[in-house]
Order: sequence, then C-alpha cells, then structure tokens
Amino acid sequence: MINTRSMILRVSFSLVVVLLLLAASLKQEAAAHAYSASYTKLDLTKSVTLMTYTLDELSAIELVGGDEDGNGMFDQGEFDAVKEQLAALLNDHLILKIGVEPKSWSQLNSFVLERRGDESKVILTVQYPPVSNMLPLSLTDTLYNDDKKTNYVDLLTIHYGQQKSTAALSAGNRTWAIALSGEEYSALSQDMSQQSLPYETEGTSKTQETQEQHSQKETTHVTSSWLSFLKLGMNHILGGYDHLLFLFSLLIARQTFKQYAAMITAFTIAHSVTLSLTVLGFINISPTIVEPLIALSICFVAADNIMRPNVSRRWMLTFFFGLIHGMGFADILKEMELPNNQLAEDLISFNIGIEIVQLVIVLALVPLLYRLHRYKFSRQVVIGGSGLALLMGAIWLIERLK
Repeated sequence: MINTRSMILRVSFSLVVVLLLLAASLKQEAAAHAYSASYTKLDLTKSVTLMTYTLDELSAIELVGGDEDGNGMFDQGEFDAVKEQLAALLNDHLILKIGVEPKSWSQLNSFVLERRGDESKVILTVQYPPVSNMLPLSLTDTLYNDDKKTNYVDLLTIHYGQQKSTAALSAGNRTWAIALSGEEYSALSQDMSQQSLPYETEGTSKTQETQEQHSQKETTHVTSSWLSFLKLGMNHILGGYDHLLFLFSLLIARQTFKQYAAMITAFTIAHSVTLSLTVLGFINISPTIVEPLIALSICFVAADNIMRPNVSRRWMLTFFFGLIHGMGFADILKEMELPNNQLAEDLISFNIGIEIVQLVIVLALVPLLYRLHRYKFSRQVVIGGSGLALLMGAIWLIERLK
C-alpha cells in the first residue's frame, strides 16, 4: 500500500510539474504569439534578384521595440522611427549568396507598414545582383537564431522562369539553395523593368556562352521542399502548447485501447480535412475566431474529464474539435502561395510531420496511463491534471478574447 501511494504521489507530482511548466510557457505565448512567421518571395531574373520579405507586426516589435504606447501595434510614426534599425537587422540576418559570396542588397525599393484587417505586416522589397548561370544561389535566414523561446519560420516562395519552388525555413533548417540548369537559366526573364542598377554578369562574352552550353547538360538542384515542410509540421506541433494540452486532456481520461484508437483516428481525419480546405481557400475563418475556440476545446475536454469518471463516444467530440484545430494548423500556411505542382506534396509533408509527433506522444503516454489507471488513486490524478488543464485553457481563452 505504501509503495502504491508513493508511486501515485510521484506520478501526480510529475504531472503537476509538467503542467505548471506548460502554464508558464502558455502565459508567455499568450502574451506574445505562438509563431513568429515571415513570408519571403524571391523572383529570379537575368537582370536582378528581387526579394519581398513580409514579417508580422508583433515580431517586428519584439525585434526592435518602438511600440511607444504599448498597444501591441505600430502607428505610422512609431514604424518610421524604427524602420532603419529594422532594415539593418534584416540585412544582417537575411543572407543571400551567389556561389559562396554573400551579397548585400544593392537597392532598397520599399519598406512599408501595411494594414490587413486586424493585423499589420511590415513589407520589405529589395534588389540583389542577378543569379549567375554557373553559380548556385542560396538564402539563409538567421533571424531569432539566438532566441530559443521563439518558434520562427520563414515560408519561402521562389519564382524562376515559369517555375515556382517552396521551402519552410525553421528550427535548424534555415538554408535554401538552388543551382539552375542551363535550360532553366535561359528561360529566365530579362525583366529589365526591375533593373535600376547596371549589373554585368561575369563573363558576358564567349566564356559565358561556353558556360551556358556546358550547363545545358546539368540538372537543377533545389533544397528539398517536402523535408522542410515535414520538419515544419513537427516543429509546429511541438511549439503549439494549445494543441499539446488538448491532446493531453484527451488522453488522460480512462479509456480502452479501442477508444484511444477511435479518438486519435477521428482527430487525425478531422484536422487533416480542415487543414487542407483552409490552405486551398475553401474555408477562410479568422484566427480571432479559431484561436479562442481552440482554447475552449481544452476547457471543454478537461471539464468533461472532471465531471465524467467514464467517458464514452469521445471520438465524436474529438472529431468536432479536430476540425477547429485543423484550421489552427493551417493558419501558418494560408498566406503562402503554394504552387499547384507542389501543393499536395507540401500539405502531406506538413501533415505527416504533425502526425509523427502526435503518434510519438500517444505511444509514450498511453502505456503509462494504462499503468496509472490500475491504481485506486488514479481518479484523483485525472481530476488534478484536468483541473490544471482547465485553468490553463481558461487563461488562454481570456487572453484570446481580448
């Protein structure tokens, strides 16, 4: 009896510690934002490399300050006061290389604060020297590299000729690279309208012609898109404390293996459907609605755990809330113009990344929970853990309704 009570106390204490750590993270995330996201577009031509970089307003404030009235937004005067500092910071952290040589931008076309409904973005448009026929091109984003508490992702879209490529730069995967074949280089637009400085491509005589003929036999080498989106999905769920807490609340209640399997399957199907439909544009529900509903789903499941010792038909409830969580998963991809020829691959890779993490969590927790539920004090552990989850979900709900 003493050993049993000791084991239960240890398990309960461990759960409390884990949930309190999550609560501390939740408080910080609610005060800031779950993901810091930027969107970069590179247009490659023979005359110039044009980059458009879009960053959410809150990230810009985190990086350089400037929110003098403390309302979490820039007014135009506040932005004007810090835009040079922010531009210099981005110039240092967005590293474009042609060959092995880093290139600074040759011209800053524009740097503006743009209002989009309730949200604002800072949009930087700059010019770099043009891509070379023989040399690889790479972009490395080191923004937030020293801030391990921020889940930063740069969603990259590259246009070259009639083709488009995508990549998700996040966590330790911060570099994208390409080496165009001679045929693809030849298909690039001259785009002289974008050229404001007289660039000269190295070796513009017979040497250049020889290089082009040689490179005709080469193939294009592009950083793997599916792998970057797989990693993005994994990082997204690991950094999404609300999704993890919802999963914990679902699992902690006493259930059979069949119930667990039905519940996880329902959640997977549901969030996969709305994730895809949202990214494809068939569903467009504002995050100001989706995010509070996600917090509410945590509260609802946690309260259900407390009120019902034996849960049943939870897969139905899970399916409904899974539809909402899928829209939350999709929020980071909505603004990215995924090319049609990569859309299915990127979506599937992103979703598989989410599923890998969920499956690992389920496989790790379910055996422990089965063992826990063998003891008579397990109900108290479920109530205690669900009570903390309910409290944390309520904090999130209040923050997101402000």
